[in-house]
Amino acid sequence: MSLILDSSVALAWLFSDEATPAILALFDQVIVRGAMVPSLWQIEIANSLTMAARKGRITLDERRELLIDLATLPILTDSETGARAWNASIKLADCHNLTLYDAVYLELALRRGLPLATLDMDLRTAANAEGVSLLGV
Repeated sequence: MSLILDSSVALAWLFSDEATPAILALFDQVIVRGAMVPSLWQIEIANSLTMAARKGRITLDERRELLIDLATLPILTDSETGARAWNASIKLADCHNLTLYDAVYLELALRRGLPLATLDMDLRTAANAEGVSLLGV
């Protein structure tokens, strides 16, 4: 695995009007070397695409196709996210004033010793404070 993939980066890749050269290069890396995500990642992605469909940004068929595209990528889901939520992740959330949703990405990056790909500025600040390498933007 090459990195921890936050939903903000995945969504920027899926929505071509949000993709930057850095995001496109990052996904080239994901295609070749894979990525890891916490167990809530699929729910975050599905929810964001559902909201985009409801707002008319994409169609339901486009949502289905985007999810199929993501499912073909070598992205592994961490099986320990839930078990760490009430201890390590919540401590990180408290320490850095993060949502628990964001803290699980930071906890996973710390535990796996992998860089974190995120566009979330609060999460980037916390990752810097914890010495986690950052990708994205």
